[in-house]
Amino acid sequence: MIKKLTFIFGELTIYDNYVLAVMKEGVTISPNYNDVLIDISATYFHNKQFIYITHRVHSYSVDPQIYYQTEKIKNLIGFAVVSQNYQAKLNAQIEKMFFKKPFKIFTELEDAVTWAKETTQMN
Repeated sequence: MIKKLTFIFGELTIYDNYVLAVMKEGVTISPNYNDVLIDISATYFHNKQFIYITHRVHSYSVDPQIYYQTEKIKNLIGFAVVSQNYQAKLNAQIEKMFFKKPFKIFTELEDAVTWAKETTQMN
């Protein structure tokens, strides 16, 4: 772990080649939160590719419009959703249609971390 950042919408933990996000219960993730991810990509991953992993521990909403801006972050090369909740996985399948870069859905966090490490090493 490089750094843990706390925001009103959740907590982001920065690692060498990925960001791990855990959002707060009941929040709605909207396009205006992209500024945070843009800042993180510039600050912690300057000239380095990374993966965004969201560990959906709590129930919250995602405005799929967010992905139109998120995919424009050049050094963000993939997105992973981790959840054991069936409905959260169905929602992620819909969200995946709005994101043109690799987008994976996992049941276990360890599998998402492995995928992030392997994907950033290949690119």
